[in-house]
Amino acid sequence: MAAAIRLGGRDLGRTWPNPAVGALIVRDDGDGPVVVGRGWTKPGGRPHAEVVALEEAGSLARGATCYVSLEPCSHHGKTPPCVDALVAAGVVRVVSAIEDPDARVAGRGHGNLREAGIAVETGLCADEAAHANAGHIMRVRRGRPWVTLKLAVSRDGRIAGPGGETVAITGEAARGVVHRMRARNDAILVGIDTVLADDPQLTCRLPGMADFSPVRVVLDTHGRMPATARMLGDGIAPVWRVVSDQRTDTSDQNRSADSRTLAAPIAGDGRLDIGAVLTLLAGEGITRVMVEGGARVAASLAAADLIDEAVILTGDIEIGANGIPAGSALAAIGSGGAYRRVDKARLGTDVMTHYLRDR
Repeated sequence: MAAAIRLGGRDLGRTWPNPAVGALIVRDDGDGPVVVGRGWTKPGGRPHAEVVALEEAGSLARGATCYVSLEPCSHHGKTPPCVDALVAAGVVRVVSAIEDPDARVAGRGHGNLREAGIAVETGLCADEAAHANAGHIMRVRRGRPWVTLKLAVSRDGRIAGPGGETVAITGEAARGVVHRMRARNDAILVGIDTVLADDPQLTCRLPGMADFSPVRVVLDTHGRMPATARMLGDGIAPVWRVVSDQRTDTSDQNRSADSRTLAAPIAGDGRLDIGAVLTLLAGEGITRVMVEGGARVAASLAAADLIDEAVILTGDIEIGANGIPAGSALAAIGSGGAYRRVDKARLGTDVMTHYLRDR
């Protein structure tokens, strides 16, 4: 099961709106278990992991066991039910880590398998599978994506220089971690101030991983994003601007084919309602969002209690009192209350601290 969960992560960040599932077909003919088929959900969410594994196993699937990191689907969507494929292949046992909370499945997959005479076991590596499928579960149960906040802060708690001046806070090793994080998320979210100050691309620039670049979401309340922004028209990944629903011009005129404009309501502080933005993204199929966009965006998420996971990268520099402070989000995460530290590691001269919210 641990291997199936790891397999599911191979295209994590690219399977939305579907979960990133892994599956193994295993035979034991007396000489010990042998893996005869492996599969994981492919980009765009299909084919599903079980179907890929069954195709690799071929006739060897008959009489075998399927280990799968999430309950097999039992409904007709863009592909037939995986339950039907497992039954047709002659699998005699299915070991499923967790039940799928999607109302279209929610135990029906397991029930249909049992009705077909297939032995079903559940709960193996359940905690690990739940974390691997956290984006899917969050979207189904709470109507929003899983939110991971990334903050790069100096030793004295600053995220930028005076007036928002860009400062290289962390080194190459830490930047590599950030790019790998981007590759494992469906979308990356920033505020318009970050775009205006840094003109970032927000892509995954590790060798050979450009295709893993997430959707780039810009909170652009008043429509200030310039048509000359580097991310527009680069053809690497889509760009979604989220503007106020009070604007009369929300068209994508003169923008690239990969650019969209979405509209969200305004909160009491005159900024976009961040909770409504996340609901909007979930409606578009996004299950996992990485937030890189500045102290104000982070503070909005912290105030609304919408940060599920945080990675704090602390650089070995000091910016000084005139720099931009990390703000309330860093204080909320590091206070030792709602969040627990799950990892701490040195990356060259920098330190990475990883937190998860206790829920």
